[in-house]
Amino acid sequence: VDFRLAPAHPYPAALDDCMAAWRKVLEHYPAADVVAGGSSAGGNLGAAMLLRARDEGLPLPAALLMLTPAVDMTGAGDTRLTNRFLDVNLHGGADEGPESYAGDADRTHPYLSPIHGDLSRGWPPTLLTSGTRDLLLSDTVRMHRAIRRAGVHAELHVAEAGSHGGFMGAAPEDHDHMAECRRFCEAAWGL
Repeated sequence: VDFRLAPAHPYPAALDDCMAAWRKVLEHYPAADVVAGGSSAGGNLGAAMLLRARDEGLPLPAALLMLTPAVDMTGAGDTRLTNRFLDVNLHGGADEGPESYAGDADRTHPYLSPIHGDLSRGWPPTLLTSGTRDLLLSDTVRMHRAIRRAGVHAELHVAEAGSHGGFMGAAPEDHDHMAECRRFCEAAWGL
């Protein structure tokens, strides 16, 4: 989805664009035939879109892929500190992203920080990926636990030495993650 980007278009512009795309998809396909997904900020938007779609009475996709997702705009999580200078892709913390996206909005709102959402009211099976050097490893792990606490099937795959976004698609670990994504989608579709 070619969503509007911050800082020119702060929250909720990107989420509004994702909702418009989801409504358009539903005009052409049954929700059970769709797997939603996103990486990093896209993982945030995928999760926020599901919460908002559910709240607006729209059907949810068969499953969700969350690849190194940014699901907590409050900056909580151990690896925001421990991996701050280990993550080669978000080296130093990348604090300007959440700042420019959230603006003055309440960063604990589930549409901004899906980790704070009530997942027990409806959530699809989810696959989450991260790496041991990912700045957002804690976001990913905490989201996995929140989904599991809601009684929903969730898988967590963590690559050894993986930074945010993995190894840019070129390493065996990236190929393993993509194979897991394919397997998870096929299972969600009953293939």
